This record gives sequence, C-alpha cells and structure tokens, in this order.
Amino acid sequence: MNWTDLSNENSLSDVAKIKAMILAHNWSAVRELLSDWRPPDIADLLLELDKPTRVLLFRCLPREVAAEVFSELEGEDTDALLRDLTDYETQLLLSLMRPDDRTELLEELPGQATQRLLNLLKPEDMEEARMLLGYPEKSVGRLMTPDYVAVRPNWTVAQALEHVRRRGHDSETVDVAYVVDDSWKLLGVVSLRQLVLADPDDTIKDIMTTPAVFLSAFDDREEAARVMDKYDLYALPVVASDGVLVGIVTADDVFEVSLEEAIEDFHKSRAVAPLKAGYLESSLGALLKSRIGWLVVLAIVDLIGAELIAGFQNAISQVVALVFFLPLITGCSGNAGSQSSTLVIRELALGEVDPEDLPKLTTKELLVSVALGLTVALVVCGPAIFQGGPGVGVVVSLSTMITVTLGGVIGLLMPFLLRKLGFDPATSSAPLVTSVLDIIGILTYFIIATRVLNL
Repeated sequence: MNWTDLSNENSLSDVAKIKAMILAHNWSAVRELLSDWRPPDIADLLLELDKPTRVLLFRCLPREVAAEVFSELEGEDTDALLRDLTDYETQLLLSLMRPDDRTELLEELPGQATQRLLNLLKPEDMEEARMLLGYPEKSVGRLMTPDYVAVRPNWTVAQALEHVRRRGHDSETVDVAYVVDDSWKLLGVVSLRQLVLADPDDTIKDIMTTPAVFLSAFDDREEAARVMDKYDLYALPVVASDGVLVGIVTADDVFEVSLEEAIEDFHKSRAVAPLKAGYLESSLGALLKSRIGWLVVLAIVDLIGAELIAGFQNAISQVVALVFFLPLITGCSGNAGSQSSTLVIRELALGEVDPEDLPKLTTKELLVSVALGLTVALVVCGPAIFQGGPGVGVVVSLSTMITVTLGGVIGLLMPFLLRKLGFDPATSSAPLVTSVLDIIGILTYFIIATRVLNL
C-alpha cells in the first residue's frame, strides 16, 4: 500500500486498524499489516499519530525497517523521536543506519545532542562517524558512505564475483566494484554487468574501465550532482588527496542534496534565508530571523532611491508628468536585470559557464538588452507623448532603452561579482537586483529629463 492512496476508504480503514491494534498492543498483527508498506509510507504514518502511539509503533517495527523509516524523518520529528527512545534503542538504531544517513542526522542535531549520540555508538561506528564529520560542511566527504565493494586488479572474474557475493550485503550498491591496489589507491572501476558477462578466468585489469571518474572528498557536494549528470552514473568513488579510495556517493543522496540546494536557492532568490524546517514546523523566531535581514537591507537600498527622487523635486514640480512614468522606468530595468541574473545563475549552478566566459557573455547580453530596450521604448513612446508631450516622450523612451540595457548587463554581472566576493550567486536575483537597478533607473531617468527638458 502507498501512503498516497490514503484518500480512499480502504486505506483509511487500514490506518484505523493499525491505530486500534496499537491500542490493543497486538504487535504481531501490526507487523503483518505493515509488512508490505515501504519505509517512506510508514514514516508518513508515524507523523499522523500522536506522540505516545508513534513511539509504540516505531518500537514494534523490525530493526532494519525501523532504521530505514527513521532515515526518512526530518528536523524536529527526528529529534522528538530520539528523546523518547532509550539509550539502548538509540544505540541499536544508529548502528543499523547507513553511514551517510547517520552523518546527516548528526550534523543536523544540536551539538549537545550530537555528542550524546556519538557516545552511544560502537567504537568502530564512532570512528567512522567522526571521520565523515571531519570533512567540511556541504562537502562530498560528508555525503559519502564507506560501504562499497573493492577488488584487486590481479584477481580473476570468478574471484571478484565470489568477493561481491560475500561483501555485497554490507555495501551501499553492488552495481559497481572499485579496483584498488595494495595501498587502496583507485585504479579503475568494473561494473556488475562486465563481471557477469566476462569469462571467469579473465583478470580484472583486463576488463576494468580506466581512468575512473571520481570526486575528491573535499569537493562541494553540488559537484557530485554535476558529475553524475554529465557522465550518467549512479555512484561515484570518492578519494582522499593522495588518491586513496575512502568511500562512494550514490545518486539517491545526491538527489536529496539537489532538492535541498534548489529549495535553498529559491529562498535566497526571494531574499529569504533558508529554513531548516518547513513553514509550519518553524518557530516565529526562526521565520522572523530568516526574513528580517534582507528586508532591512532592501529597505535601506530603497531609501537611497527615495533620497534621489527628493533631490529632483524641482524637476518634478516643473513637469509633473515625469512622476507618472517613474514606476515604468524602475520596473523595466528591474525586470530586465532579474531575467538576465536568473539565466546566468542557472548556468553557474550547472557549471555551464565560468568567469573566463564573461567577455563573451557580456557582449551577447549587451546586444540582447539593446534590442529589448529599443522594443520596450517603442511600446511606451506613444503613451508618454500622449500624457506629457513630445519632450516627455523622448525622455521616457530614451530612459527606458538605457535602463533596460543597463539592467540586463548588470543583472548578468552581479552573480559573477557575488561569487568573486564569496557569496552565493543566488542572492543576486529578484529583490536585490531590482532594488539596485531601481536606484540606477531613477538616477538615469532624472538626469536625462533635466538635460532634454532643460529643467
């Protein structure tokens, strides 16, 4: 049964049955009913139950299933469930979790809680967890798992397959085996398909693929998504600085990362700091903190625009019609800037462009922006002449063309500038670009007006 089917009557009756069975402590019936459920569906069910019932249901799950279900929980739900489990139950749960899932859990919890969980781990698990947590935040090292199958280049295919059978149960994936030398330096890869189809007496060095596509443990985790997409791979080996194989990163973890990064970039593009939990789960303080910083910055930028307008009040008093078209000027420049910045942010995120491409990109954007500016200027010329006369028509048309052109070019350059300064380019889209270009648009508009109309 899928949780997505809970809207139908039969699914709802199953959930009602489960609740009744839990209240009656009929654990064998609960296990039997849940035996066909997938871990994500059971995790969704847990969130529908009240706290005492949730703990009882979780405790009756088979150990391996409980570990998978726990990995599906996030944020406060994870923390709340951990508080209700005994130390022994927590220790057992952590030992059954995949290393990459365990690392994700430990890095998301408060420091005190993380230390408590580390102390509950077995010595070998603690060493593994500390090793993974020792890599920089958002690095591939934090994302990788040390559970993989490695083979030697001088082994026969028959030996390698036997090794896969013995070690594959504890591996994240057996689709690929990694060929290493005696020092565990990565030499190449061999797929399960190659092993199955090869002659049993062939040696691994004769059928392995070299050079292997790999990542450094210190690479940004977004690099894993880019490399996997480029080479169409499900798993990637991760090496230390000396080329020693230390783990692998798989597509399911990269997919989660890509989703998190997309959500984070969306928040930043709207001048909102990323939330660690959903809107409903976040506290009022967290919601306020995520929005107040950028809102204050943008307000200060807009105040500069207000001061600029006040500086041209003499011109405005002489030609009131200029005010009518001020929102048009600022809106067009801001929209053009947001468009170009959005396009270049996407290209930067996908690794399609880099700073060396800036001259070519700027030339292309300049030509496009000039064409856009001319088109919009022709559209607004008539209404401007109708409202304020030929002089205002010239001012509005000329200002529109210039501000749209400047908006497009500045919107293109700003993500590169922010990246150079160490900021996330995503922060340059929408509100920030619009506010900066508002100031430039106001200044350009009134300078042109004072010159053309002799104000």
